[in-house]
Amino acid sequence: MPRFRQTSDILKLMTKKQDIRDIGIIAHIDHGKTTMTDSLLAEAGLLSPKIAGEARALDYLEEEQKRGITIKTANISLLHEIENKPYVVNLIDTPGHVDFTGKVTRALRAIDGVVVVVDAVEEVMVQTETVTRQALEERVRPVLFINKVDRLIRELKLSSDQVQSKLLRIIRDFNNLIDLYGEPEYKDQWRVDPAKGTVAFGSALHRWGFTVDIAQQKGIKFSDVVEAYHKEQWQELQKTIPLHQAILDMVVKNLPNPIDAQKYRVPQIWKGEPDSEIGQAMLNCDDNGPTVICFTSAQMDPHAGLVATGRIFSGTIQEGDQIYLVGAKKEYRVQQVSMYMGAFREVVNRLVAGNIAALLGLDLARAGETLINMSHRDAMIPFERIKYVSEPVITIAVEPKHPKDLPRLVDIMHRLAIEDPNLVTTINKETGEYLLSGMGELHLEIAVKFLKDYGGGLEILTSRPIVVYRESITGQGVVAMGKSPNKHNKFWIQAEPLEGKLIEMIEKGEIMEEMGRKKIGTVLYKEAGWPAHEARNVWALEEHKNMLVDMAKGIQYLREARDMIIAGFRWAAQAGPLCEEPMRGVKVKLMDVQLHEDPVHRGPAQVMPATRRAFLGSFLTAGPVLLEPVYKIGVSVPHQWVGEVTSIITRKRGRIAASEQKGSITMINGYIPVSETFGLSAEMRSATSGHAFWQSQFDHWEKVPESIALTVIEEIRKRRGLPPEIPKPSKFIDEA
Repeated sequence: MPRFRQTSDILKLMTKKQDIRDIGIIAHIDHGKTTMTDSLLAEAGLLSPKIAGEARALDYLEEEQKRGITIKTANISLLHEIENKPYVVNLIDTPGHVDFTGKVTRALRAIDGVVVVVDAVEEVMVQTETVTRQALEERVRPVLFINKVDRLIRELKLSSDQVQSKLLRIIRDFNNLIDLYGEPEYKDQWRVDPAKGTVAFGSALHRWGFTVDIAQQKGIKFSDVVEAYHKEQWQELQKTIPLHQAILDMVVKNLPNPIDAQKYRVPQIWKGEPDSEIGQAMLNCDDNGPTVICFTSAQMDPHAGLVATGRIFSGTIQEGDQIYLVGAKKEYRVQQVSMYMGAFREVVNRLVAGNIAALLGLDLARAGETLINMSHRDAMIPFERIKYVSEPVITIAVEPKHPKDLPRLVDIMHRLAIEDPNLVTTINKETGEYLLSGMGELHLEIAVKFLKDYGGGLEILTSRPIVVYRESITGQGVVAMGKSPNKHNKFWIQAEPLEGKLIEMIEKGEIMEEMGRKKIGTVLYKEAGWPAHEARNVWALEEHKNMLVDMAKGIQYLREARDMIIAGFRWAAQAGPLCEEPMRGVKVKLMDVQLHEDPVHRGPAQVMPATRRAFLGSFLTAGPVLLEPVYKIGVSVPHQWVGEVTSIITRKRGRIAASEQKGSITMINGYIPVSETFGLSAEMRSATSGHAFWQSQFDHWEKVPESIALTVIEEIRKRRGLPPEIPKPSKFIDEA
């Protein structure tokens, strides 16, 4: 059983890779992750058993305790013994609310296995699917804990046969997710099966649980559990089948150690040469190899400065090491090495491969950054970019109540952006607007709360939330010519839609700018069927899935102007001509160029505006459209209110994709424009008397219906202080 945590004992075991398990807890919101974690901490001596299940010990932020939700990921190391053999379980508790899925995505890079927690009453929900898909994409192996079995007995009054039938349906639905999102070589092996010990059942609140193996050892049947509740003797279950044993036994016996896991995980998340010294060290989780760390979070500590947390894939890290950050292109000396214990960091001498470390002294480290020791800096290829399942689609404007606090607000916004890469902070120097963009209303609400807290009670005024849109095109534009302000340089540019398949490949991370022109060209030629001359001349891939391709031939001085042309392309892509929203899915072809022979006349102030003008002119002739973000929504509601729920969704321009009956509950899945979700909570609660539970997450961009598109564009232009009329192409296209 787990015993009182001794840092020295854990550190000794951390060198024995076979005895380490790096795991996370993931689930839909309110399915009981943090409550389950409390039980594990209580048995480790880190929490009083009297308050386990209610303490939410890893929810160490005041806002988390107040709201009863997990907002940040929290790390802790536990000792667990099976047959007198000790194991270290490095555990990460993650958020369940969809607005914080970015934190789940980053945590998954650091771990090899997850316990997916599913509520026995609500069953597999929208966010269960999302987090399971994320885990499988990172090659993180899942096991299943079906929680709140007590509710099936006490609230739903199900018999033991009915309970088992419901549990089997949950297992079937969960395995369907593995079949849907798992890779072919892992599907069969990773499907969960009670007989194989990869499914546990129990109640995190009442701190009991079992696997089939434990039930057989203790001679317990489902009917015994049902009877214990009927006789109000469920406390006995805590002693007979304690939850911590079921969960940690399942983890240790079924989830991989770092040596086994890195053999198949490293090729998924790192595209370097596997036979190189670095590749072999990571594949074998070698303590003596080059030091390689992938950072999964960066947080500002008011006393210590930036704390960078990440997984050590090879080598050893200790205070004083000279290291290099590949993305930031900067070398540092490590000032301190720590391991996590919930809200606290414990300073240690050194940590070895296969463990999770917190480092001080690396002020430019960010989530997704790659660390390598100095002697191998030139040979290191960075880890694959962390792929997020959602995008920031709601924005608020913020400003300090007192103008004197403006520098402090800017500083804190910068800090927030470091800690949460899914929170986009924009400072528009022209309009003086300070904008925060997030995943949803809760995400922004929490961000504003943190702004105030980090600012020591800073008073902030916020606007009402507004939706983020995108601009795109439906056809090929004309070859538009733009002249530089001094009329000495000319650029001919044509805009056309980027193929849907390519956008999908970019979203999956199969094409990214960091790959370099040669690799991008190979993928475009082989996978997307582009002509060779186009494929090898991609100059830039902009963050909103726009691509710049050089089609010009034999142009003098073009090499010198290249970076300025790319800058003009990015400038135009950030603010489209319809209403200055970012462009999305546009292929921009540079068809021809005339440059002045004197460098003085072809500087950035000449090239960038001309490139931008030609791009915008062609864009406006290519059937421009406005795209709106659309949420996927999942609603769990008793049968009698199904009509009210579907009526609300369809009235808000949404559509129902599917509905499924699960016992007394109906699961409704559909799509709804983000702009229609403000006030949805009040309507849904009122229409269903508070019986509907739902979650929504960003799913895709969709063309705004023509019937309202002009009105929406006018409203955005008015809000931005632009003239009401959309500019004509002739405003940007110059005459020869």
